[in-house]
Amino acid sequence: MLVNATRGFLWSDMETRALLNIWGEHDVQTALDGNFRNSHVYRDVANRLCELGFDRTPDQCRIRVKSLKRQYFQAKEGSRKNGQYHKMCKFYDEMERILSNRSFVERQDIDSVAIGGDETMDEDAESTELLHETHMDGSGESSFMEHPVKTEYPSCPIPVTVGGMSSFPAKQSSLPKTNPPATSSSRPRRTKKRFANMSLEKLMEKFLEQSMEAEDNFYRLEEQRLQVEDKRREEEHSRELQMLQMLGQIFASIRTPSPAPTATPQPSFIPQTNLTVPLARPSLGNRNHPPALIDFASHSQAAGPVIERSFSLGSSGMDNVIPLVRNTIPPLTSKKHKGQDGRIGIIGGCQEYTGAPFFAAISALKVGADLSHVFCTKDAAPVIKSYSPELIVHPVLDSPNAVEEIEKWLPRLHSVVVGPGLGREDMLLKNAKEIIERSKLRGIPVIIDADGLWLVAKEPSVIQGYQRGILTPNFMEFTRLYEAMHHEPLDSSDHKRSAQQLSIALGHLTLVLKGEEDIITDGKNILTCSQEGSGRRCGGQGDLLSGSLGAFAHWAFSSPSDATKGMNPSLVAAFGATSLTRQCNRQAFHKHGRSTTTSDMIQEINSAFKKLFES
Repeated sequence: MLVNATRGFLWSDMETRALLNIWGEHDVQTALDGNFRNSHVYRDVANRLCELGFDRTPDQCRIRVKSLKRQYFQAKEGSRKNGQYHKMCKFYDEMERILSNRSFVERQDIDSVAIGGDETMDEDAESTELLHETHMDGSGESSFMEHPVKTEYPSCPIPVTVGGMSSFPAKQSSLPKTNPPATSSSRPRRTKKRFANMSLEKLMEKFLEQSMEAEDNFYRLEEQRLQVEDKRREEEHSRELQMLQMLGQIFASIRTPSPAPTATPQPSFIPQTNLTVPLARPSLGNRNHPPALIDFASHSQAAGPVIERSFSLGSSGMDNVIPLVRNTIPPLTSKKHKGQDGRIGIIGGCQEYTGAPFFAAISALKVGADLSHVFCTKDAAPVIKSYSPELIVHPVLDSPNAVEEIEKWLPRLHSVVVGPGLGREDMLLKNAKEIIERSKLRGIPVIIDADGLWLVAKEPSVIQGYQRGILTPNFMEFTRLYEAMHHEPLDSSDHKRSAQQLSIALGHLTLVLKGEEDIITDGKNILTCSQEGSGRRCGGQGDLLSGSLGAFAHWAFSSPSDATKGMNPSLVAAFGATSLTRQCNRQAFHKHGRSTTTSDMIQEINSAFKKLFES
């Protein structure tokens, strides 16, 4: 490394004694006492040395004096323990003579220099000087003291290799002379930080305030964007309604010609002529989930050709039904009493199946019903009660007078869900059949799912023709129902047509065929719910659908007729329940992925409901 030009030269004993004689004079010591700006003093010392024939700079003189003072105080402190320690300082006596009267002040100066600052001496210079001093003879005189000749020193830095405990001067370098380092007075002062004087609590408080302000700005802008989007959607919806009205007037003028009577036997199904009118371009956003479709099919019981009107509304089809669902949802007000927004009864729950009735009952509550009753067997009651304290559990389904016990509660119920966890024991199926019959007499909406569909497949007359009945089969249950009603294998190539035929065979009963897209039909109209869900198919999703459908059915049938715009309330309720279930599935899958369960989906009911029906 290169040592600074003002610190890298060795001092001979003759130069050192000359420096001490000048530095120890009374006028010099007086000028140094209490004066921190002493550069002019050392300039005078350097000039006096120059007159004696020694060419030294003021900085070299100052650094040499500080080094001697440090060695002196170290030797003086060591002499307290060992009287011979002062011999390690070659100029101890001279320093003792000069500093004996001002040792306290000088000791503070040395301590300040040792701590650090702009005037701290380099260790390389000190080690170099100590190395030179160790080569002096024992008498303290150097070999050239007898010849007072002015010593010439190079004016450029000398490269010195530092290693271990000593430094050795290297070969003289031809580098140009470097300027001395700038003093502390010439250095630019660092600007203070803006919040340097603030405490951590105030900094955190300021940070939180700025974060909240930024968040408020974001939500305000997002709300404005949503308002603009809602306004645009309403305008598009109004235009589509106008187009539908115009097309309705056009098709109303079309009359179906009566066919001539013939002696040929009529086919087992009604031939249909399709007239498809596209009203909007289908959405190309997601190929896996085709746009929602609304099919208005007009059927005639008489033999002859029938015109089926199939309107493809593209991605806006679901938006046309969602407002009808919103019209049926009761508002939350403080003027209502408990139970007014829905008291749902779940008929099911046995020793083997306790989760299904719980999922159905808790889903009805989460959607917005006020009370959920579960009528189950005695073995299942303690387990279902342990799941949640919000449910009212009646352990009467397997009792001898089960029908009479449950019938007492029917006047208080707004809808009944039959099948979740029911099982297939003959006694339980018999009791469920009687409960369905007595619910029909009171005009209570009946939703049948799971094992309740097994009962319908065995005895279709239990629900056939009841306009407030809704069936929610999956594909296997649908196949069983279709073959039981038509006595022929199911044609799986056209699910919509098969679902429509089964609904007609059951007396225009509302049917919800669950699958990749949910098909909802009452034999006259077909709704297709293709709300995006997920590929996760865990047990219990059908119970979420049936439980929420119990609440939606009560709201739809208790709403004014103009709320559904003339559409079958069962279709509106079924569409709302299927849309909500698929949205819950989608949101839960985004959070839990492959680990998604029905419990995760139930936790998403509130946010999914707001997104679909309250945004």
